[in-house]
Amino acid sequence: MTEETIDVLAVLEKARQGDPDAACVLVGHLYPTVIKVVRAHRPQRMAETDLAQEVFLKLFTRLDQFQPRAGIPLEHWVSRLAFTTCMDALRGEKRRPEIRWSDLSEEETQWLEYLVAGTEAPAPGETGAAELVQALLSRLPPEDRLLLQWLDLEEKSVNEIARLTGWSRSGVKVRAFRARHKLRRLAAQFKKDYPHEKF
Repeated sequence: MTEETIDVLAVLEKARQGDPDAACVLVGHLYPTVIKVVRAHRPQRMAETDLAQEVFLKLFTRLDQFQPRAGIPLEHWVSRLAFTTCMDALRGEKRRPEIRWSDLSEEETQWLEYLVAGTEAPAPGETGAAELVQALLSRLPPEDRLLLQWLDLEEKSVNEIARLTGWSRSGVKVRAFRARHKLRRLAAQFKKDYPHEKF
């Protein structure tokens, strides 16, 4: 079966009945959807193939939960399952990287000062910003981390994020405000923990 001629619901029904060939066709059909979500939302230290495999494991254990509805394809249900699996993986990530002054470049130091004191932002494209921001983001709760990554790094719109998460537009804005506040507090705490270092 090619992707153009696949009858998703028929293949899904065969997979529910334990047909291994149908399961393979279903995985082949859904893999692009799953890997796209996983690449966008996986924890930094987890391989995307491992997380995709976990999504498919959950998919096959929950096939009976999917109920076809008019206008809502299987891919939407699978995308949501992949997203929640990524969120679970982020929540389960116990280790938080340590940030040390000795590891910061001059550009990273400028970005830290900008986050803490609201000084003039370093020029766009400066090296070091991404690493510092990622290190600080990794210390936020998973929902806050993803929200700021979507808004500020991937430049997704509030509407896109509302559709992805199921939150209201105003809910996205309030969460973003609070997440940015937490990020500034983390940066300030880092600066406070190392008072002997100069910017």
